[in-house]
Amino acid sequence: MTSMDKTLDGTANERALLERAGFSPGDATAWCVAHPELRDDFGFDSAASTHFWDLSQRLRANLPARTARDPDGAAASALLHRTERNLRERFLDIHVDELYGRLTARGSKFLRVDELMPEAAKLVPGLTPGAEVMAAEQTRPLKEKEGLEIDHGILLSHVLAHPEAGRHLCHAMLLARAEALDLLPRLARDGSVDLGAASVSRAGKASIVELRNPRALNALDETTLAPLETAIDLAILDPGSEVAVLRGGPVEHAKYAGRRIFSAGINLTHLYQGKISFLFYFQHVMGYENKILRGVARRDASPDDLAGSTLEKPWIAAVDTFAIGGGCQHLLVMDYVLAEAGAYLTLPARKEGIIPGMANLRLPRFLGDRLAHQAIMYGRRLDCGSLEGRLICDEIAPADRMDAALVQAVEDLTSSGIVSAVGNRRQFRIGQEPLDLFRRYLALYAKEQAYCHFSDVLISNLERHWSAQSRKG
Repeated sequence: MTSMDKTLDGTANERALLERAGFSPGDATAWCVAHPELRDDFGFDSAASTHFWDLSQRLRANLPARTARDPDGAAASALLHRTERNLRERFLDIHVDELYGRLTARGSKFLRVDELMPEAAKLVPGLTPGAEVMAAEQTRPLKEKEGLEIDHGILLSHVLAHPEAGRHLCHAMLLARAEALDLLPRLARDGSVDLGAASVSRAGKASIVELRNPRALNALDETTLAPLETAIDLAILDPGSEVAVLRGGPVEHAKYAGRRIFSAGINLTHLYQGKISFLFYFQHVMGYENKILRGVARRDASPDDLAGSTLEKPWIAAVDTFAIGGGCQHLLVMDYVLAEAGAYLTLPARKEGIIPGMANLRLPRFLGDRLAHQAIMYGRRLDCGSLEGRLICDEIAPADRMDAALVQAVEDLTSSGIVSAVGNRRQFRIGQEPLDLFRRYLALYAKEQAYCHFSDVLISNLERHWSAQSRKG
């Protein structure tokens, strides 16, 4: 059989599948013959691809909702998505440099990941979901979503894999939020700023950031993203402090009422309810967590470790009760971890069905390869005071001594001046995690996490392990 025969057979099979799913022979044939051949011409390839993506979207709109599809409908949907995404991959293989250049005015404009996606949809419609289809998608619970945000992961993967574009996007995500710049005078004047889900206050030589999501055990979700990053920006930018601290506030849960909790990680109820977007992961790892590690960047200077071009401070984490998932991930970018006696750490992302951010890259530096695999792949719990826990935690203090121990940790870290502390953390970073290593890791993570986030396995895990169906947000 020749390659042409195989192509014709493949087209016939696709047409037959679409017809079994209820599409007319004319619509099925029109879709099958619309697959464009790209010409390495941005204008032509954009127009041809957009036409095909629009046709696919119109066909898919005639299918029942995801959870109501019969096997033929599910197979037809998978065919449409797979073919569309293969085209996106080919388009971006050829055009990511030109695309990113146009989106950022040749690097003179900075777009965060949440700004880049809708701009890409305007420049090349169908490359990422447009505003109308995204608005509809955002109202659905996770099990009913079409998975359109996988296309965000595909675009992010290609941008981050491109050295210049990827570094520029990392730079954009390290810039201070506009809200932080607006609030900095208030922090200087009042010594504190309350942002609702987070706060920042000055205490002696320290700026203390407190995460506040008391009804959800200080879980991380869309409601905490902007407040927490703004508070972290303010802590770093505050000229009146020398060191920054991250701590969880008191919670309201009956089992822990009044106790501080560092963080319960991603809000699994919100995840199941479809209230957590795919870009949440990148606003976390490329935004405030990377700022803790690398500092806040300047617009006029790339965040180059060798040049020391970011404004940064040493960070202390104060871990009360537990640090789960994303909370545990935060500890891997800290300069000092103070933990309450009896506190513990876990990374249950594998059990949930997702990838725990940067932990796969960072955790082996702390625990070694085998223990890191056990923590990520098998959910091994690490008690902070154990031998394994002490590989992450620097100090263990009784619950009633946590405040005093934190004051002492701040004093110890600043007693010899802050210049050498910042210089030393930069030297560690150059050897352990230079920006290009960070960027390359995220290029693969973008696609892997996108497919995990919208997998049936994740939904099944949430229903089986966390009874997510019965919980209220």
